[in-house]
Amino acid sequence: EVGYIPNRIAGSLSSNHTRLIGAIIPTFQSSVATEFAAGMAGVLRQRGYQLLLGSSDFSTTQEEALVLGFLSHRADGIYLTGTTHTDRTRAVLRQSGVPVVEIASPGGVHIDLAVGFSNGDAAFEMTRHLARCGYRKIAFFSLPTKENERQVERLSGFRRGVVHFGLDPDPELVDEVPMDLGSAGEHLARLLQRRPQVDALFCASDLLAAGALFECQRLGIAVPDQIGIAGFDDIEIAGRVHPALTTVHLPHQQIGARAAHLLLDRIAGKPIDSPVVDMGFRIVARGSTRPAR
Repeated sequence: EVGYIPNRIAGSLSSNHTRLIGAIIPTFQSSVATEFAAGMAGVLRQRGYQLLLGSSDFSTTQEEALVLGFLSHRADGIYLTGTTHTDRTRAVLRQSGVPVVEIASPGGVHIDLAVGFSNGDAAFEMTRHLARCGYRKIAFFSLPTKENERQVERLSGFRRGVVHFGLDPDPELVDEVPMDLGSAGEHLARLLQRRPQVDALFCASDLLAAGALFECQRLGIAVPDQIGIAGFDDIEIAGRVHPALTTVHLPHQQIGARAAHLLLDRIAGKPIDSPVVDMGFRIVARGSTRPAR
């Protein structure tokens, strides 16, 4: 009635808890990253915690600055995307004793807790699917790989599939593309100029796959007969375009929710049987690729 708002910082001096969780995602432009964060925020809200959100813009230096900022605000836990961090970020987090959860592949070295899926295995399985669809000259578009081990792992999984299934290993079929629809279309046009025989394109992001699909429609190239297109993530646009995109489906919100539960258990001092959790993935075949044999 009098408009009183409790001072949580003052309260934290006696309780030693602020009930704040700091989360760092690569970019606010990615619906995938925000879906992870939304799944986490739902669980935290039910338990009386609030989520502080920051974007690293794919920079480990910016991530380090955000981590220091969250720790200065006495965050009870930290959520990070991926496992690529500066040495100082790793050292500060380990010295602080604050629980940390990373959204990352199960393999690798983790700071504390991790929830995710194998990017490499997912890319390998999509390459398997495209090979089963009869495609042999498959191109691959990744997002920029600098300071982004998720994209590096997807590229590695694709290359492993190319060798395993005897596909065309031409290095000119691989390209890095900025994360926007226009760039995907421009890079596809250049790919078709230098390698007109390409019969499929696997994109490490549904956004890139959609941009490539729109460019094919602009050029009058039939999808999936002249060229098949596959994406990664299964964001909403993947099922809304025509033809709908074949893609790698990920349980985004469930991953975020599981990360929140792990973090809260760590904060509460509860025993954790599996500090690294693999949530898996699945290949979703839609109209942008031929039927698999």
